[in-house]
Amino acid sequence: MKRFFQSEAGAAVLWVVSAVLLAAVVSPWLYQAGKWLGGVSAAGDLNALAEWLGKSCRRAPFSRYFSRSLTISALVLLPLLFRRIRRIRAGTDATGVAARRVCWQSALIQIAAGCVIAGGMLWATGAALEMLGAYVPKNKAPGIGKLAGGILPTAIGASLLEEWLFRGILLGLWLKFTKPLAACLGTSLVFAFVHFLQPPDGTVIAAPGAPLAGFELLGKILLHFTDPQFFLTDFATLFVIGMMLARARVRTGALWFSIGLHAGWILAFKGFNLIYQSVPAHPLRPWGVGDTLRSGILPLLALGLTAVICHFVLQRFETKRALG
Repeated sequence: MKRFFQSEAGAAVLWVVSAVLLAAVVSPWLYQAGKWLGGVSAAGDLNALAEWLGKSCRRAPFSRYFSRSLTISALVLLPLLFRRIRRIRAGTDATGVAARRVCWQSALIQIAAGCVIAGGMLWATGAALEMLGAYVPKNKAPGIGKLAGGILPTAIGASLLEEWLFRGILLGLWLKFTKPLAACLGTSLVFAFVHFLQPPDGTVIAAPGAPLAGFELLGKILLHFTDPQFFLTDFATLFVIGMMLARARVRTGALWFSIGLHAGWILAFKGFNLIYQSVPAHPLRPWGVGDTLRSGILPLLALGLTAVICHFVLQRFETKRALG
């Protein structure tokens, strides 16, 4: 264990833990600032951008402030992670794992292929669940413009940022410490854990602006991980997604296919949620399918089929590096 925390992978894990703790400290203050901006913008004396931001701040629950605090904390602590890594490398003869350079045409093909496979399979899963009666169309579906404006920026931004952080930096560091399969497993666990750093439905924080409110929320989040159903129907799905993204990064030596997969999942997931809603009393709930397409055993099985398709498609793009 001591050797692990003296390694680059251990430094990355400490970075994640430190970011979570810092988010618990920062989130109440960010919440207070957001509600203040929301109150000021309600008067209508600010420019359009500030009023839009203030409106979002007024609507946002404390859990969203915690999520944004986590992102900010991770980016703020990133220079310290790089500094720690440089010190570790200075004391060893370890060499970095060079990323594979691909031409822009191949990069675009990989992004498009990943996006079509992930988005198409997830939407097909949703369509099948609709046929089974687990989902029904909403009474008022948003228009194409609202769909594109609400989904495309998130799909592009989240896929680029998260792939750079998790598969670019974190997995890249882990690959220097252990074998590719173990590195994929480790980073996928971190990926799934970070994505579920939100409280169970119905969680209430009595005083979200209090200094210890972030730690109160963090305690409720960690308690959520003791639920076996949550692990099988929710956490396992994100873990499998993380493994697929990590293996794509290892097999291709680049992030492009992973970015495409990630963007495709976001596009289909958010688009489907805007058009359809789950049926609470359906016989498949809660084990077979949950509130969203990333919850339940059936979506997990569909991800397994997606992984099989990706396995064969990746043979065209993979490097000759061993995948042990």
